[in-house]
Amino acid sequence: MDYAAIEKITEAVKAENGFIGAIKSEMSKVVIGQEKLVERIIITFVSGGHILLEGLPGLAKTLTVRAFSRAIDTGFRRIQFTPDLLPADLIGTRIYNPKELDFFTKKGPIFTNLLLSDEINRAPAKVQSALLQAMEEKQVTIGDETYSLDYPFMVLATENPIEQEGTYPLPEAQLDRFFMKVLVDYPTYDEELGILTRFREIDLDKIQPVISPDKISAKAGLIDSIYIDDKLIEYIVTLVGQTRRPTRKELKKYIEFGASPRASIAIMKASRCIAFMRGRGFVTPDDIKEIGADVLRHRIILSYEAEADGKSPDDVVRLLFDSVEVP
Repeated sequence: MDYAAIEKITEAVKAENGFIGAIKSEMSKVVIGQEKLVERIIITFVSGGHILLEGLPGLAKTLTVRAFSRAIDTGFRRIQFTPDLLPADLIGTRIYNPKELDFFTKKGPIFTNLLLSDEINRAPAKVQSALLQAMEEKQVTIGDETYSLDYPFMVLATENPIEQEGTYPLPEAQLDRFFMKVLVDYPTYDEELGILTRFREIDLDKIQPVISPDKISAKAGLIDSIYIDDKLIEYIVTLVGQTRRPTRKELKKYIEFGASPRASIAIMKASRCIAFMRGRGFVTPDDIKEIGADVLRHRIILSYEAEADGKSPDDVVRLLFDSVEVP
């Protein structure tokens, strides 16, 4: 692609990406800080994926999701995942009507646009399997009938990193279906001051819709047209390939299983979204580096040696990026 074509895409991006700032502005009325979390939720939604949020209680994860649903004028439901949760509690069930002498379908909370799955790792394997079908196929089966989910459909799942008692580790197949895994951190000193100062002003009713999901979807073609050089595509493939067949000794030691091709696709999509947010019609290596850990940290299965050496998935991802030459 020549320079003129890229410049034309950049002009189109600058003309169309204003809704990103508008969403952030509306959400900032109730969400103080957490800019990275807000950006990653927007990127995942635009990409048509699902997101896993890992963080301690009280870090505004639920508030952020609710604020986002209002800013884009779409449906929202929250379900608390517990060890006694059943698949029917999530997707719905068939109920007998004695007056009609027949069964009718009662749909569950999964029939919404944004589903907040709170403490997802507290639900047993049967519930995880039911959610797996919904995330991958955007449809669920109740009895003998298959129902398509509402459009758009996005799962935002949370998990607590320190409370492991009574939890069920998420299956690797399900983790792979999350577009990103974001680590939600404590607010900074100034952000926490702002939270206390504005605490009484926080009201979700203040958030006004700035764009509809259909209008966001209409911009997907422009985002997909953002230029990514062949060398950067090779860079992505090399990065993900190094998680499967590492050539560096430390990577070989620390990685048990690598990332699937979904990771390569997710990095390419997410890096284009980052470029779109920044008002560029082309992807840079920094875009890939910025998004890499969020896409890879939950897709890399560490070895016992990594755990023994106290290495986290993020440590291994940093080692991965250090070991692959930037084009």
